[in-house]
Amino acid sequence: MKVNGLHVFLLFFLFSTGLHAQIFSTQQQTDSLQSFVGDSTFTTQSDSIKEVVIDIKSPLILPTLYSDKFSTPAYMFKPTPKKAVIYSAIFPGLGQIYNRKYWKLPILYGGFVGFTYAITWNNGYYRDYLGGYQDIMDDNPETIRWHDMLPYGMDPGTVDQKWFTDVLQQRKDYYRYYRDLSVIGTVALYLLAIVDAYVDAQLFDFDMSPDLSMRIEPALIREERPVYPGNSYGLQWSFNF
Repeated sequence: MKVNGLHVFLLFFLFSTGLHAQIFSTQQQTDSLQSFVGDSTFTTQSDSIKEVVIDIKSPLILPTLYSDKFSTPAYMFKPTPKKAVIYSAIFPGLGQIYNRKYWKLPILYGGFVGFTYAITWNNGYYRDYLGGYQDIMDDNPETIRWHDMLPYGMDPGTVDQKWFTDVLQQRKDYYRYYRDLSVIGTVALYLLAIVDAYVDAQLFDFDMSPDLSMRIEPALIREERPVYPGNSYGLQWSFNF
C-alpha cells in the first residue's frame, strides 16, 4: 500500500509540473508577441489560443503604383516621355492618344488634311504650267499644251510667245514655291506633334490648380487722416501663386 501511494503521489506531481510548464510557455509566447508588436494586439490560432485579432493603431500606407500602359486606369496612369516621343514618331497623333489628350486629334489631323490638300492643289497647277512651259520652249510643233493656257480670246498664232513664256515661267515658279512651302509645313506639323507629345508627358502631373491665377476686382481702401477720415474706391490687381 505504501508503494502504491508513493507511485500515485509521483504521478500527480509530474502531471502538475508539466501543466504549469505548458501554461508558462504559452504565457511567455503571448508576452513576446505583444512586446514585438508594441501598441498592436496579437493573438494567434494554435492548440491553446483560439483566434487571431490584429489591432494596429497606425494606418497602413501602401505605396502608390503607376503604369504607362494603354489599358491602365486613369487614377494609376502616368505616361513616359520617351514612349510618347516614340509613338508620335511612328504615327502622328499616336503620342497624343498615348497621353490621353484626345481633344488635340481633330486639330492635328485637320492640319495634316489642310497641308495635304495644299500640296496636291499646288503640285497639280505646277505640273500643268511646267508642261506648257516645256512645250513652248521646244521646237516641236506637235507639243501644244500651252495653247490651253492662253487667256480667253487669244489666238495661238498671233500671241506674243516671248511674253507668254515669261507668264508660264512665273506661274510655274509660283506654284512650285507654295507646293514646297506646304511640304515644309507638313514636316513642321509632324515635328510639332512629337514635341507636343513629349511636353504633355513631361508635364502630365504638373499642378494647374485654380490658385495659379490673376485677379482684378474692386477694392475699398480705408484712409485714416487726422483731419478727415474717409474711404477710397478702386481696383485691386492680385496674383496668386
